[in-house]
Amino acid sequence: MTMEVLPKDLEVDEKSPESKDLLPSQTASSMCISSRSESVWTTTPRSNWEIYHKPIIIMSVGAAILLFGVAITCVAYILEEKHKVVPVLKMIGPAFLSLGLMMLVCGLVWVPIIKKKQKQRQKANFFQSLKFFLLNR
Repeated sequence: MTMEVLPKDLEVDEKSPESKDLLPSQTASSMCISSRSESVWTTTPRSNWEIYHKPIIIMSVGAAILLFGVAITCVAYILEEKHKVVPVLKMIGPAFLSLGLMMLVCGLVWVPIIKKKQKQRQKANFFQSLKFFLLNR
């Protein structure tokens, strides 16, 4: 087996600007900063709003859509059948009801999941500090 030798023209000089563009520009510390799990790397305490803002927003939007669906459904059954809008309202109202209820329930279920995750994270931090203390004596 013979290895082919590249001509000098095709070899890339390591000091050339083209080779610097090919090198990865991210270091380990910059990758940690840009990762999704930034809270793993930082030890600053987070406020309750930072922890629970997503489920609160989902529950609020779900409750608003649910109330909108209730209003549309009530209007559909209060109006007389003579209006052309009534069949459309009778279809759209329950759709908004179900969509709002689904979002509300998703937000309500999300809160205990976050609480459980917080407890697991606290236990992991405790055992990690305990391990660090015992191994570095």
